[in-house]
Amino acid sequence: MITGGTVAAPDALLADGWVAVENGLISAVGTGNPPAGEQVDAAGGLIVPGFVDTHCHGGGRGTFSTTDPGGISTSIRTHRRHGTTTMLASLVSEPVDSLRDQLGALGEFVQDGELAGVHLEGPFISAARCGAHDPGALREPDTDTVAMLLEAGGDHVRMMTLAPELHGGIKAIRQLAESGVIAAIGHTDGVEEEIRAGVDAGATVATHLFNGMRPLHHREPGPIGSLLDDERVTVELICDLVHVHPTVLRLAARHAGLGRTVLVTDAMSATGSAPGTYRLGELEVEVADGVARLTSNGSLAGSTLTMDEAFRNLVGAAGLDITEAVRATATRPAELLGLGGRTGALRAGLDADLVVLGEDRRPVKVLRRGAWVPDIGLPAGG
Repeated sequence: MITGGTVAAPDALLADGWVAVENGLISAVGTGNPPAGEQVDAAGGLIVPGFVDTHCHGGGRGTFSTTDPGGISTSIRTHRRHGTTTMLASLVSEPVDSLRDQLGALGEFVQDGELAGVHLEGPFISAARCGAHDPGALREPDTDTVAMLLEAGGDHVRMMTLAPELHGGIKAIRQLAESGVIAAIGHTDGVEEEIRAGVDAGATVATHLFNGMRPLHHREPGPIGSLLDDERVTVELICDLVHVHPTVLRLAARHAGLGRTVLVTDAMSATGSAPGTYRLGELEVEVADGVARLTSNGSLAGSTLTMDEAFRNLVGAAGLDITEAVRATATRPAELLGLGGRTGALRAGLDADLVVLGEDRRPVKVLRRGAWVPDIGLPAGG
């Protein structure tokens, strides 16, 4: 039983609220006097659903672009301590054989329930908008290669980002949609007609809108205008205040609304670690003042963002309210992954995934499937 805080319930903020937990599930949510039972005092904090991150490359000096279980575990633990209770492991563009091996290693963590799946960000993306992806690893999509990657990932591949204007792009989007995989449009230099064709073929996500795509122009809206204005598309936003200006974040989130806005970290291995030199896939990255850039050309190379920081930024800098931030960091991403009946909200019957945020909106307690996450100042148990 978690008591003594404000509970961000699906329909309202409940002052003096409580969340009852039984057998790893939320058994009840209410306000006022809680039912009898052992209590954990939230001490005036804000109780929100566990964060759901659909786009993350690593953290704590660990990466998901590896076959090393230690690096994968480190990445998961780093973000879990910041309140991310559900996440996809994102892979950058690399040779297909390397991606196949990485999918095999990540599959064990999906089977164990540590990850919700894998997101392949490439290699079927535009060389003109590849950002921090290795240009030498890029290729046009073909049916056999797409099928091979899906087979290597088993049923663990949940999302794939690609550029629809590439030869074979539209066919690949249809192939993904028919396979039950989320087709996302990103790292694209396509014009509106090409983007619209991708959505018509089954693409439903805009990978980190604004970043890695042709800019918005008032005479050619390109990917940004087309994806943001299409009610069929959920838009990812990197809310680190570096990738996207707060005013633009607010404009995009307001236009997309509660049903289409998802915050992501796009975090890389330097997240939660000291400044210095790191790698993203095969590329060298320099991290200074919390900003990751390729040493070769200064391009932004992912982020050092965590989901709790994204939550704070959306409320504090972009000016959205807590209910909107909860939807964008938990409810909508859970729905996108088909997990809305399991997590993403503080509602009876769902997994006991929650975060207690202190007065500074930083996590002081994290609960995942009814178990307290260690190393954030809370003893085990409760």
